[in-house]
Amino acid sequence: MSKGKVRVERDGPVGRLVLDNPERRNAIGFDMWRAIPSAMAGFKVDASIRCIVIRGEGTQAFAAGADISEFEQNRSSEGDVREYEAATSAAHLAIESSPKPVIALIHGFCVGGGLAVALSCDLRYADVSSRFAIPAARLGLGYGALGTGRLVATVGHANAREIMFSARRYEASEALAMGLVNRVLPDTELDAYVREVALELATNAPLTIAASKAVINALAEPKGDFSGAEAQVMRCMQSEDYIEGRRAFMEKRAPVFKGR
Repeated sequence: MSKGKVRVERDGPVGRLVLDNPERRNAIGFDMWRAIPSAMAGFKVDASIRCIVIRGEGTQAFAAGADISEFEQNRSSEGDVREYEAATSAAHLAIESSPKPVIALIHGFCVGGGLAVALSCDLRYADVSSRFAIPAARLGLGYGALGTGRLVATVGHANAREIMFSARRYEASEALAMGLVNRVLPDTELDAYVREVALELATNAPLTIAASKAVINALAEPKGDFSGAEAQVMRCMQSEDYIEGRRAFMEKRAPVFKGR
């Protein structure tokens, strides 16, 4: 059984979800997968949290995949596999569907299930020492449509094929070139940069960010729910924040948004 855990922290308006299993390079155990949805739900209902950062404990790894040491116990039968896949899917969906912006702060290894978590986030910032891979083809694992779909949506079909077929490890510069990450920073500068970005996003209009995220997510789906996304857009236009934004612009001051 994995000794890893999911730790929740906060830094003012920024919530942090930490994948804490450093002895195994933050490999994600079954209990960790199951803990992610409740952690994300806590951030969702806390109006004072405006942005979420997901990271691994320490600087050696974001997450070196799912904890394979558990597979004999947790994935030994078809029923076990379905239960495990349901837990991972729920974790990814909880991250992806959060109305708040979610940033992956990536130090070191970001592999397999760890990369799947990062792909569920809205933004990915990595250090120059980070490495990326999906080694499923060397483990005999099948990769489902949802996880593969996120990869294709991020890097395109050609890059996704190479990543999946080769199972090779990619350097940070390669990940940046294919759009797998948004930006690469020096190792010692990444944490401060992500904190600055998160705090900046936290000052922006939360209803607008939620609506933008809903529209972008709908566009990524073959049959996206545009009615729900458009309803969120209209909510922005009828909000107190929209009034505040116009007033602040006219008065040449920084707006103070309240999410209503």
